Amino acid sequence: MSVDLSAAYGECRRINAAHGRSYYLATLLLPASKRPAIHALYALARVADDLVDHPGAEPAAALDDLWSRLRTGDQDDPVVTAARDTIEHWQIPWSLFDDFFASMRMDLHVTSYQTWDDLLGYMHGSAAVIGLQTLPILEPMPGLTDVAAPYARDLGLGFQLTNFLRDVGEDLDRGRVYLPLEDLDRYGVTVAQLQRRVVTDEVRALLAFEIERARGLLATAALGIRLLHPTSRDCVRTALRLYGGILDEIERANYRVLDRRLSVGSGRRAAVAAAGLGRAMVARRRTSRRPHHTHQASVWSTSENPNARSSTGA
Repeated sequence: MSVDLSAAYGECRRINAAHGRSYYLATLLLPASKRPAIHALYALARVADDLVDHPGAEPAAALDDLWSRLRTGDQDDPVVTAARDTIEHWQIPWSLFDDFFASMRMDLHVTSYQTWDDLLGYMHGSAAVIGLQTLPILEPMPGLTDVAAPYARDLGLGFQLTNFLRDVGEDLDRGRVYLPLEDLDRYGVTVAQLQRRVVTDEVRALLAFEIERARGLLATAALGIRLLHPTSRDCVRTALRLYGGILDEIERANYRVLDRRLSVGSGRRAAVAAAGLGRAMVARRRTSRRPHHTHQASVWSTSENPNARSSTGA
């Protein structure tokens, strides 16, 4: 039996709220006509990621099955239903999803990357294309889509590198190291040392270097905010501040990420989002144009309760 479309988008929202608190909080600054599409793309990426991070008996087959159902339009899966509707409605190129699933398959057999360029090859499909998938929804100003694309790529790369730094310990548990091995060599760190979960001066120097690399990507991405429609800018600005806050927390914890998962406190998240929400409301009043994506607006109105709280308190 086919899944109701509004219910499908509602399930994607719940997945986003439960598993991506900073990302979800930033989406609340978007107009109602755009939020469901972002939630659908997040949920699809999350489901695929779970297939490789928590694999069953045949993870490759499960990943291929998800990809096949997305392409054929399986109407029985709420995430697939909403994601397919989003792709078609916002005319997102299918090639971006080809590249995404290619990188997800790499996680099934690649456990480390020798150089930064090698890692970028993986991150193109796992992160850069996520930024490009969201670009039509964020709406570059007329004629500026091609100009905005590199900034969208860096947005995805910056977010993922930040996640890699936050999740070093969890990735070690899965047998993976996403920090380039050439960088470990440069700072005199071995994978075996990381696995012992002791933060030495050498490990701190390595992580400090990667944090500055992540901040550089986030700073470059921020330059592209001006190219977006005014009603999308504060969503991206807020997300950048929240992800930058994760890097701040790593430094504040003296780089202790090998045996714990750090996050931005709920108070700081709320303060950042509140400031962004005020600006977003002003932008909506100033533009005062009717959303031309009325299909998405109607889906949102039936799938989202604005007073609901996620189970994680996001």
